[in-house]
Amino acid sequence: MTLSTRVLTGLGLGILTGLAFGELVSFLGVVGQGFILLLQMTVLPYVAVSLISGLGSLRPAEARSLARTAGIFLLVLWGLALTAVLLMPLAFPGWKAAKFFSTSLVEARESFDFLGLYIPSNPFQSLAGGVVPAVVVFSSALGLALMRVERKGALIESLSAIDEALLEVTNFVVSLAPYGVFAIAAHAAGSMDLAQFRGLQVYALAYAVTALVLSLWVFPVLLTTLTPFRYREVLAPTRDALVTAFATGSVFVVLPILANRSKELLRARAGESEEAGHVVDVVVPISFTLPSAGKLLTMSFVLFAGWLSGFSLSYAEYPSFVATGILSFFASTFIAVPFLLDLYRIPSDTFQLFVIADSIVGNRFGAMLAAVHILTLTLLAACGTTGLIALRGKTLLRWALVSAGLILAALGAVRATFEAVDRPYEGYRLFIERPLLLEPAAWSEPLGSPEVLRGSERTGPTLERIRRRGALRVGYGSDQLPFAFRNQDGQLVGFDIEMAHALAKDLGVSVEFLRIELARAHVLLDQGYLDIVMSNLAITPQRLGEVAFSAPHLEQTLAFIVKDHRRKEFNSRNAVRRLKSLKLGVPGPGAEYYVAKIRQYLPQAEIIRLDSPRTFFTQHSRELDGLVYSAEAGSAWTLIYPQFTVAVPQPDVLAVPVGYAVARGDREMADFVSAWVLLKQKDRTIDGLFDYWIQGKEPPGRKRRWSVLRDVLGWTGE
Repeated sequence: MTLSTRVLTGLGLGILTGLAFGELVSFLGVVGQGFILLLQMTVLPYVAVSLISGLGSLRPAEARSLARTAGIFLLVLWGLALTAVLLMPLAFPGWKAAKFFSTSLVEARESFDFLGLYIPSNPFQSLAGGVVPAVVVFSSALGLALMRVERKGALIESLSAIDEALLEVTNFVVSLAPYGVFAIAAHAAGSMDLAQFRGLQVYALAYAVTALVLSLWVFPVLLTTLTPFRYREVLAPTRDALVTAFATGSVFVVLPILANRSKELLRARAGESEEAGHVVDVVVPISFTLPSAGKLLTMSFVLFAGWLSGFSLSYAEYPSFVATGILSFFASTFIAVPFLLDLYRIPSDTFQLFVIADSIVGNRFGAMLAAVHILTLTLLAACGTTGLIALRGKTLLRWALVSAGLILAALGAVRATFEAVDRPYEGYRLFIERPLLLEPAAWSEPLGSPEVLRGSERTGPTLERIRRRGALRVGYGSDQLPFAFRNQDGQLVGFDIEMAHALAKDLGVSVEFLRIELARAHVLLDQGYLDIVMSNLAITPQRLGEVAFSAPHLEQTLAFIVKDHRRKEFNSRNAVRRLKSLKLGVPGPGAEYYVAKIRQYLPQAEIIRLDSPRTFFTQHSRELDGLVYSAEAGSAWTLIYPQFTVAVPQPDVLAVPVGYAVARGDREMADFVSAWVLLKQKDRTIDGLFDYWIQGKEPPGRKRRWSVLRDVLGWTGE
């Protein structure tokens, strides 16, 4: 059984194992991660050694000749592949999507340091830190300098030996691929959300059809347009090499075949030309160390991951994405892809999707495209040095138009295929169906106005009154997603509701909830109708004069809630300040602090006061440009109204502390709640509730992945 067959077998068995056992095989994720790390282990040393020895072994005259011919054609092929990459988002369907809050929204982004990325002031630090572009620049510079060194034979021989040793290590790791791919596939199929698999189908199909168009039309027809070769004349004798590359998922194993077939084709057209044969001997091995079209096409996964996670790259970021991607892909895709994901602040957990997609389509279609890339580059370079290149304008124009039409049609067909399939929006359901995470205290919800509560209980210290009553009275406001709201079953849930239950349980009493107007919170606290208000209250100067606050338990980030298509207009300070005639809504009582900040930040904006955030979505979204609100709470509202999104202007990330309010002057109660909040931070209760209610994460074991063992055979594990 060949290695490729064993890898495919491992992939299939891994998927079946994950579907059968579900999260019971989640431990295999460690094995899969270990395999990925082993794959990355030799990549950077191999890139450095290969570039130094490959370039250093050339003579200056050969290098100049290749720069004039192969260099130009290499840029052309790169340009075609990168054009296909940038067109790939056309295949992504316009599915309705919204996400829970992500810390990526509010993390301060460091400025992009081009000099530090490309110029290795400390090459060893670049190697240790995995800064691929800097390693490529250093290795290329050393290899070019080595061309002019006379006594380089021993060094080149030593580097070649190291190169062979690194390949031996790599081959050993690759031999473990069936087991590594099995572990990765089992972990993914057993724990990954099925919605992610549905999204992955989009990338897999778009990548496959694009690779086929480039391999079977764009590259070979460009070759036949510029040279005397005919289409069938090129592909017929090289078909075995292309099929082998596809079957094994490796272009390395077919390099000798590509070199021999290239020489045979050139002999048929240029006779026994030593110059052409020498070009083949140089270009084929050197081109293997350079990013091929198959590798560059993998850059499309970064665009796909951005679309899937809601962090799409803007058009303004495309130039840096292209430049960085080319140099990054001098290394393995397993280093370049996570590097680019991190660089453009795309959630890193999408890399697991890439591993699966690469095993399914990337290895095979990418290897076939890489083989066609090397063949095309080699023949174009050889024909260029022997005078067989002919530029025919009309023919080139016809090729360009047909190629563009084929790629656009293929990507459009992929999009139409997935848009024809009904994919229901699930964000609302995932949010509104969430039950309480922790075991609740005994509770009730008094009916009527606060004034009907018994006045005899309004006297004495608050803690004493709570214990005497046997109940903690908690006020909360309306429209306080995701802190206090009713889920689909009518149950009162949310972050602050869970915290109120926890406080009551620690006090050994029940809890009574009362929905109030937050503008009256200080009055109800002063008169003793309420013991505490737990309802996402920001600590502002105005409120500090009305109530006493506990120590902050959260920070919320000031953001804009805008229509999806306007997100880029509000993502940066400079972009927002360029907007004219802004009309912004600011909801809720106690908003003076936010109004003052907005007027200072955007003096041209007109501020409209709203009763609640809900009125923005239901009544004022057409007349207002956006809603000034917190990113944490605003993300929950976008799950209800997915045509809106959250934008945090960088680098002006403004955080506001949030605390729980008690009666003004009640320091005993305020100090008690502050100490209790500290305890909840230390035992990670607050972190767990934040992850669940605000970031939408399921706690381990809470939501089990569907599996044959549990859901079909009825095994419970008890």
